[in-house]
Parts: sequence; C-alpha cells; structure tokens
Amino acid sequence: MFSTPNPDRRVVSLGLVDNTVSKKYLLEATPDMPVQMKALAQPYISNKNEIVDGIFLTHAHIGHYTGLMYLGKEAVAAKNVKVYVMPRMKHFLETNGPWSQLVFDQNISLTLVHNEENIRLTPSLEVQVFLVPHRDEYSETVGYRIIGPHKKALFIPDINKWSIWEKNILEEIKKVDYAFLDATFYSGAEIDHRDISQIPHPTVIESMARFDSLDIEHKSKIIFIHFNHTNPILDPRTKEAKEVLHRGFNIAQIHSVYAL
Repeated sequence: MFSTPNPDRRVVSLGLVDNTVSKKYLLEATPDMPVQMKALAQPYISNKNEIVDGIFLTHAHIGHYTGLMYLGKEAVAAKNVKVYVMPRMKHFLETNGPWSQLVFDQNISLTLVHNEENIRLTPSLEVQVFLVPHRDEYSETVGYRIIGPHKKALFIPDINKWSIWEKNILEEIKKVDYAFLDATFYSGAEIDHRDISQIPHPTVIESMARFDSLDIEHKSKIIFIHFNHTNPILDPRTKEAKEVLHRGFNIAQIHSVYAL
C-alpha cells in the first residue's frame, strides 16, 4: 500500500469510553497514540482531557507499546498514567530503557494484571485479561474481553493460530456482541520475501474457513483488525475485501463507534 498511501490509516487500537463517569481508556499504545488520544477528545466524549485514564497493553511488539514514548519528558511529561501490564511486560518496561525512564520519572504507573483477572474500571465497565499464544520474546501476549452495561466485546489483535489456543474461538465469539480479531495477512501469498512460519498469524482465508460454521448472527459480530500493509482488504475496492463482506464478516474502519 506504499504506492497509494492513505493518510488516515493508523496502527490498530481501541478506545473505551464511559461518559457516565467521564472516564476513557486505550487498548494498545501504538506509534499513532497522540492522534488516537486526540480522537478520544471529541465533543460527544464527556472527558475532555487529552490523556486517557489508563492504557491496556497486549504485548511487547513495536506496534503495541512504543506509543508510551509520547508520555515521557521529551513529549507531554505525563503524570502517573496507569498502564495495565502482565508480569513479564512489567519487568520488560522496568528494566529496559527508554521505558524504564518513564517508570522512574513517574510518567506512567504500572498496574499488574494476571491471566483471567477482571479489572473493574467504572461501575458499568469491566475488562478481563486472558493469555493467547504468540511470539513472546519479551513479554506475554494477551487479549481482552470488554464488558459494558449491555454488551461485550472481544479484542485479539495478535495470535499465532486459533487452533493452538486453549480456548475455542467459535465459542468465545458466541459469548460476545463484537469480536475484533487478528487479520494481519489475507493469505501467505502476500509475504513472498519472508518465511511466514516465523511471523505466524491466522490468515483471513484460514479464519473465514474456521468461522464459516457460524450462523450469520455470529459471523456479523466478527470485525477483522490489525492489517499488515500488504493485506489487500485494506482497500475496500479489492475482490478480497468484497469477498470478506459477502461472506458475512466485517472489516474495521477508523473512527468506528460501537455501543456497549
């Protein structure tokens, strides 16, 4: 997609907003975090602060945590922004610069979470953390289940393969109202210069085949996210994008809003 760049494209993250108590959170600290936090300062959001009340990290790969740098003294010099992390992720941030400087200077406050723990953020907003298998060189990898007053959402931007997860992804989809799921590559064909076994993800083709047994009600919950720049479904005009939609699935779009 470098030949036809889209200036609105962003690294994937998800905002959580509870207007009843003026709280807002980010899932992932991406390299696009400043713009993404700006997007959470819209007129319809009651909390007008530019910095969110907390950030949930999934793992230590560059698109998922490096936005923390914008909270440091070279940027906004934030004060004790809560960052929710698993034990290995906490250790990684505490013991490696420049991230350790954020901890030392109290720009961020690391809040330890554990597998299958439920974190109550507001009276009507809860987040549950769970482990998923991925390339865990520096930290664990997790997904999140978001529990609102009326609806639930699943957020899994990275996983090696659905088949090796201890949970049944089909059953997990049935339990929620929205399922934001890893769609890094459409197929292995788009990565012809690297060994795709070294960067495993469920391809969109594989995921659609696995999810085809679901009825249309459950298929329509699935929102594919986390696209590599090579993924043809980034362009809604491609035959691949049209095939995804034709089969009853959805493709994430920037600034989409989902009620919980």
